[in-house]
Parts: sequence; structure tokens; C-alpha cells
Amino acid sequence: MTTLGEIFRLAGENDTGQLLTLIEGAYQSIRDLNIDFRATRADYDFVRTNSVENACYVLERDGRISATLSVKYMEEVSVYPFLFMLAVHPAEQSRGVGSRLLRYVEEKIVRDTLLSPASTLATSRKHPWLLPFYERKGYQPFYERDLGTDDKLVFMIKNLRSGSGANGDDSVHSSGEAGAEPYSFSGDLKKI
Repeated sequence: MTTLGEIFRLAGENDTGQLLTLIEGAYQSIRDLNIDFRATRADYDFVRTNSVENACYVLERDGRISATLSVKYMEEVSVYPFLFMLAVHPAEQSRGVGSRLLRYVEEKIVRDTLLSPASTLATSRKHPWLLPFYERKGYQPFYERDLGTDDKLVFMIKNLRSGSGANGDDSVHSSGEAGAEPYSFSGDLKKI
């Protein structure tokens, strides 16, 4: 798909080097905060494996990958698609590039292709701006678990079918971990 000179596409194995450079640069601020995301320790094999085993989308501008976002399932947490490793090239940050890729993946991939009524993701509780960023995008926390020794991984969900109704609940969380509380959606949502 092309929008305003931008190309949204799946990454391939040939994109591994460019993706690694982008992820290393984009996650530097997270490394500086000592947040224990796996992507902060990304290497060539990790990035290649992600693009081969998961749906790794990129937003390409002028022949260069500006942002990436991957999709997989984390059934131990939710039945809905899980979005992860959103990364924006440092030269493209604060220009809406990540928001455009996030919206594309939510709407065109998760909602319209996978026919899912919701998407999930996770972020660090101690990161100074990621949690509010995702909340502004419509995500709501539904579950937390330890991330390292001094942080929590906050799992969030977004209803992608606005106006779907307000009758009934649908439990999102399927973890058997002690203390895990389910988040209930209002609406007639069907699990995929």
C-alpha cells in the first residue's frame, strides 16, 4: 500500500541489516533508561528471525525504512493480535511516522485482514512517555507482570471496532498466572 509517497509493506530477510540499524538507534533511549525490552539487545539473528517468523511491517519512505512494527500472538496473555517492537528511525522521530504505521497495522492488518476486534501491546511502566503515548492512541491497560527487578510490563488493549455495541463482556486475558485480572470489553466482540 502507498500513502503520500510512503509504502507500507512486510519486511523480508533482505531488510535485516536496515532493520537492525533502525532498531539499534530507536531503542537507544530505552537502553539509557535501563528498561529490559528484548529489542534493546537486538542482534542480526534476532531481527532476521522476527521478520521470518512474525509479520514484520515497515513504513518505507524514499527507499529507506523509517519505522517498523511486528505482529504475533501471545496466547498466554490474550487471544487478540499482539503488536510489538515499534521502532522509528531517530531522524524520523516526532514526525508522526510511528503513529501512521501503528494505525496502518491496526486498521488494515489486524482489523480488516485478521478480522480481529482488538489489538494488544505492552510497554514499560517506568518509561516516561510510552504509556501515555499508547493511551492517547486508545489503548487501555489490562494486565501487568514484572519486567526486570524494578519495572512492570503493562499489557494494553484497543477496541478496533468502535460503535460495536455495549451489551455484554468479553474477557481478553487468558493467562493462568496468579493475580492476573481479566479486562472486559463492552461490546459484542468475538474472539478470533
